[in-house]
Amino acid sequence: MIRYVKEGYIKDDDAKNWNADELLKNLRDGAEETNKDRAARGFPELQVIGWVEPPGYDAGSHRLVWSLLAKDKEKPDSAPKSINYNTYALGRDGYFSLNLLSGSERIASEKVIAYELLADLSYNAGKRYEDFSATTDRIAEYGLMALVGGVAAKKLGLIAILIGVVLKFAKVILIGAAVLGAGVMKFFRRKPRNDSTDGAA
Repeated sequence: MIRYVKEGYIKDDDAKNWNADELLKNLRDGAEETNKDRAARGFPELQVIGWVEPPGYDAGSHRLVWSLLAKDKEKPDSAPKSINYNTYALGRDGYFSLNLLSGSERIASEKVIAYELLADLSYNAGKRYEDFSATTDRIAEYGLMALVGGVAAKKLGLIAILIGVVLKFAKVILIGAAVLGAGVMKFFRRKPRNDSTDGAA
């Protein structure tokens, strides 16, 4: 699944200081907070198990990769698990999100595909990350760490419902928005901006 999110320039300076264990704890806390709403709506509760691949950011190419392993709480640990392998390519005024839907039994071989797709993506001159102009360009209200939740969600409630519907009927664990709770967003968010318009291309 490929989409473009025109949210502005994503600052990547927080990648220098992030801690994978701390990020995982916040994602687990966020999942537990979101589970309260999921349970109230009759959707399965999620349990975040750990990293399939911990967050890795290449500052030279401005590429981010991460993936979580999670499952429905009521299912046994031995049950096959669906995985959303998340990759991002940052640009001047937003980012491409390229997500590979795979399974726990296939991800070791299929994640190579995700890296190939990410490597093949390039921005036109003028739209590259390094083309950013501090005097004219809009800066996103969140930094790179917010993308280590799969989505920088402003409408968390709506996204949680949509993800729940997908889980219920498609049986696919889309880790990204489902694990984001109020605590995670408070941890990640920067100062709000007045322009609340989202855009994708």
